[in-house]
Amino acid sequence: MPYRISVDTGGTFTDVVVTSTAGGFTIGKALTDRTRAFASIDAGLAVAAEQLGTSVAALLADTSVFLYGTTRATNGIVERKIARTAFLSTAGFPDILLLKEGGKAEPHNLRMEYPDPYVPRRYTFEVPERINAEGGIEQPLDEAALRALLGTFAARGIEAVAVCLLWSIANPVHELRVGELIEEILPGVPYTLSHQLNPILREYRRASSTAIDASLKPLMQKYLSDLERDLRAAGYDNDILVSTSFGGVMHLADVVKRPIYLVKSGPAMAPIAGLAYAEAEELPTDVIVCDAGGTTFDVSLVRDGAVEFSRDTWLGPQWTGDNLGMASVAVHSIGAGGGSIAWVDPGGLLRVGPQSAGSEPGPACYGRGGDKPTVTDAAVVLGHFDPNHFLGGRMVLDEAAARQVIGTIAEALGQTLERAAWAIIAVANENMIEAIKELTINEGIDPAESVLIGGGGAGGLNVVPIAQELGCRTVLGPRTAGALSASGMQYSDIITEAGASKLTASDGFDFAGANAAIASIDARLDEFATRLRERGITQMEKRYYVEARYRFQVWELDVEVPAHRFETQADVDAVVAEFHRVHERVFAVQDLNNAVEFLNWRGRLIAHVKAPTLEPEKEAGKADPMPDRVRRAYFGDGHVDTAVYLGEKLPAGAEIKGPAVIEEATSTLVVYPGAIARVSAGGRYIVTPPVEA
Repeated sequence: MPYRISVDTGGTFTDVVVTSTAGGFTIGKALTDRTRAFASIDAGLAVAAEQLGTSVAALLADTSVFLYGTTRATNGIVERKIARTAFLSTAGFPDILLLKEGGKAEPHNLRMEYPDPYVPRRYTFEVPERINAEGGIEQPLDEAALRALLGTFAARGIEAVAVCLLWSIANPVHELRVGELIEEILPGVPYTLSHQLNPILREYRRASSTAIDASLKPLMQKYLSDLERDLRAAGYDNDILVSTSFGGVMHLADVVKRPIYLVKSGPAMAPIAGLAYAEAEELPTDVIVCDAGGTTFDVSLVRDGAVEFSRDTWLGPQWTGDNLGMASVAVHSIGAGGGSIAWVDPGGLLRVGPQSAGSEPGPACYGRGGDKPTVTDAAVVLGHFDPNHFLGGRMVLDEAAARQVIGTIAEALGQTLERAAWAIIAVANENMIEAIKELTINEGIDPAESVLIGGGGAGGLNVVPIAQELGCRTVLGPRTAGALSASGMQYSDIITEAGASKLTASDGFDFAGANAAIASIDARLDEFATRLRERGITQMEKRYYVEARYRFQVWELDVEVPAHRFETQADVDAVVAEFHRVHERVFAVQDLNNAVEFLNWRGRLIAHVKAPTLEPEKEAGKADPMPDRVRRAYFGDGHVDTAVYLGEKLPAGAEIKGPAVIEEATSTLVVYPGAIARVSAGGRYIVTPPVEA
């Protein structure tokens, strides 16, 4: 079958990418329908099918694999549109989710309100039991009390149960029995056991991931089952793969069991695409990937050709939000997309976001009833978006409505309409720059030494001034920028993880204990691999990691383990040496005389699937092609005549000097005055920002 379809459902737009065995690369885009996922997917597929000269039904019937990513899980957590979840903890430890990790960004600010726990305190219940750190039973599980407690859950309206007993990672017998009783007394109510989901030492993070996973099960299981039913009804009969926070994809049936893997699933795909494009252009493989959609601005990193991962993913503010507690692609997200709302605070300062107009009603210029000024409205006022050519002309923007809402900001600031619109773009830029610095400079990475990728439908609006501010010398604008995450799914592997907890140290290494932990990880990975082989996927590899720290340190760093068994001291020394190297890279210091402690072990199974070829190369042509049209656009110092080019008509080798605008079917690249954009053989745009005088 010639087609592969990938879909990313965002807060504002749903992106559809269709690739073919012949090397075709087709993009469809539609406003997201929040009530039914397939409605917006169907609309996006219709756009792609029209370009391919076929119907949606014929396209789906001729598709070998369907890949899907969504922000639904993340949005459900942030907006608290989750199941009513009961949290069961060991007696005496009911405040794990309430206390979190005890920190806050402003330690001396006594006016900060204490954050709410992920599960309300009234739905937290203590289970009479106690297992010690060595796995011994200190207090047997009181089954009679537990039965009585579970018997009240139906009347309380409990829809899911999260179970996190104190030392279940040392001996899971009590958690397993709790699971059996839940199935007996509350048949059909989904539950999550912490030792099965995330067997790590850190109590809060294990509890948090367990609560998040359980709370998402009713929501996401229905959401995904409805999606599968709609796809089958539309004529699709093959595998459905879902993107995960690991930066890979998994079969839908496996994700349904662990919906926490869907958190950050969409943004996690952007660096996969960014790396593929940077390698295709033979650019440096230290890459900053920006994905500016309608609702959020997401930043991720590729270092030395590898996507950066993090085990410190907070949903909401650090310390006061909720920690995912599991490994995920390191993505920093802020509310600064094209639909971000501009407003003036009581002190007279202009703000942009984090509130978004979303897709319903959307920016005022969408003509769907929006009455709040947004970044997109500002771009229309400045002339950076052509109202008659938005989304390749499929959507006509209401310029009068945009000017009206931006006028409210102009009046509040005492500025002209254009100056107010320019200020909105400038404030949005600063928000985005701070997000990039958070993930780069604060981690010891110099943005000037990296390639900056401007992705997302709104990414091309501000990528040039952002690069100029950060000192980046090279900007890469993909032709598929408007569907960067959906494009990344096309190049992603099938990935799953398993973990185990075993505390040991380099100066008294427990060879048997560490090998037993890795063996338990292998057993779970091999079980998953068996299911993949049944589907005909045979090219696989395993990688192993451990969270390590210097003795008496508080936080750990992820270190890759070169072998799956520790046979000699040389094997231990190799991991210790790698830890020293990573520690010096992150903190610019080593402590060679201190012992290294190893806490949590995990393995990652990577199943390689045949990815499509990159977009077909373009034919070479004139270096100075004629623009499609010229329009007046505002760039801070006044209006200037700005050449507008249609990306599909630009040949390889074309050189576009700013000010200019390059319009693709799903995105717009604004080439600021002084910048130069060159069209590569692959049709991507290599932009050199203007150099400060």
